[in-house]
Amino acid sequence: MNLIIQGLEINNSDLRALAKLSRADGIERITGQAFRLTNATYTKDTKDIAEYCAEVALDFAFVNSNLNLSDFKLIAMDMDSTLLAIESIDEIADMNNIKPQVAAITQQTMRGEISFEESLTRRTLLLQGLHQDALQKVYDERVCLNPGAEKMLQQAKISGLKTMVISGGFTFFTDRIQEKLEFDYAAANVLEIANEKLTGKVVGEILGRQGKAQVLRQVRDKLGIQREQIIAIGDGANDLDMMAEAGVSIAYHAKPIVKDHATYSIDHVGLDGVINLFR
Repeated sequence: MNLIIQGLEINNSDLRALAKLSRADGIERITGQAFRLTNATYTKDTKDIAEYCAEVALDFAFVNSNLNLSDFKLIAMDMDSTLLAIESIDEIADMNNIKPQVAAITQQTMRGEISFEESLTRRTLLLQGLHQDALQKVYDERVCLNPGAEKMLQQAKISGLKTMVISGGFTFFTDRIQEKLEFDYAAANVLEIANEKLTGKVVGEILGRQGKAQVLRQVRDKLGIQREQIIAIGDGANDLDMMAEAGVSIAYHAKPIVKDHATYSIDHVGLDGVINLFR
């Protein structure tokens, strides 16, 4: 195995200590924020590695040394708080001066305390009467990619992977994000609009936790690939079923419930940390 260490600030002393704990035989620089400890051993001392990394704000991952990014065929990711540094529905709510109420429901959902379908229904209802121009205003003024997003997507495409964004948010944003970043696939919910105002409803069946997994399976079958050839990235409980459909799942700056079920967790670096895991 290789032990991948990533962080905003990595000291040589930390690398040496982690190499000793993991019995690695070498240290290779991947980037200024990522290092590969070669021929590391995954043992009972892994708990010590986790504790060490937590204390010094480093991400770690034991990865098969033969695993290449090009071994995968599809990378799928959540949009809000994963690809984007915002929760789009919270920002829409801010335009209507109800962000605290909507954000509180969002957090309940992320922690898995209420179902996504209930959450989206309640939050969308609070947007009733808001003019549709607020959506464009949010996109123009609030939408911001998480660090490393474009680098990750660029490298994934160079390595031959298809890219997909799957969101419990709204197609107003995924359509624009898909065009801007040239995603191969995108899926999200459709806001109902009448007389240029939001009705407070979603058109059709809500794309929630199970729906996100179903969409991923559909694209997998369309591409004729296997589960093991998929990387899925998410941050909230709503992403768990989607992540379970992937050979490698990555919890990105995620809630504890998501980290518990993910193959790897990235807490300290940007999305380009995903590509640093693989050759």
